[in-house]
Amino acid sequence: MAARSIASLLVSFGMVSIPVKLYAATQPSAGISFNLLHRACGSRLRQQYVCASEGVIVERADMVKGYEFAKDQYVTFSPEELTALGEKATQTVEIDEFVPAESIDPIYYDKAYFLGPDKGGAKPYALLAESMRQTGQTAVGRYAARGKQYIVQLRPVEGGLVMQQLLYAPEVRTIRDVEIPDAPLRDAELGLAKQLIAQISSDSFDPTKYEDEVKKRIESEIQKKLEGQEIAVSPTAPETSGQVIDLMDALKASLAKAATKRTPAKASAAEESAAEPRSGARKSTSKAATESVPRRKVKRA
Repeated sequence: MAARSIASLLVSFGMVSIPVKLYAATQPSAGISFNLLHRACGSRLRQQYVCASEGVIVERADMVKGYEFAKDQYVTFSPEELTALGEKATQTVEIDEFVPAESIDPIYYDKAYFLGPDKGGAKPYALLAESMRQTGQTAVGRYAARGKQYIVQLRPVEGGLVMQQLLYAPEVRTIRDVEIPDAPLRDAELGLAKQLIAQISSDSFDPTKYEDEVKKRIESEIQKKLEGQEIAVSPTAPETSGQVIDLMDALKASLAKAATKRTPAKASAAEESAAEPRSGARKSTSKAATESVPRRKVKRA
């Protein structure tokens, strides 16, 4: 089924304007959502807002938004005031600069959208995508929608362009906020850890290898309920401690476990050479094997 565009935009690239269409890159509908129901009759519930001081239900027409500048003290804004303060949608992505793709930490990534060329935009669209692909650069610019202004990154992917919505700097915390004590490492520990990484490494990330097991279980139980079956609730598994008693023992155990899952094609050269006997031993072993096997007598006609 062909994707349906959600908006038409212009990408401003110097003096070049590229007409594009915007498409959702993700599918929130692919998840499972539940509605709140009244247990007694099964009817859906609706949300209501209740005044904390008067205890009465407040309709949306009587609501205003307030910013709490001190405890229980607010400055209020009407919907009209907030609309006036919002950014006017321009339907244009203005490219401000080009930066190396690896210079943007993925922690700044928010929502992603696909961009496709609109009528008359195929040639400049291909030019922008290919020029960024060959130079290793990505575009950073601004985009206004729904009263807000967004930072966006345009990056080339196989077959086209992705518009990646980015977070602003104040929205991203720093790792320095996390208390991480110094922990000296031994060379032997690093060696085993690197060996474990090498054992379970892949050439690229394949998202199809991973499935949402919780979603599959819920879908299965939903089907059982639809078919009128009784649902058996499994007992909760006991919690296991995440504490590692000995780092070296844990690494060695991980290596052993990973080795059992490997395919023969992924066996390392070191393992093959270690398993291969020395040349002298191979000759003596072959000779002994030959001598131990009796010759078969050939019956003549």
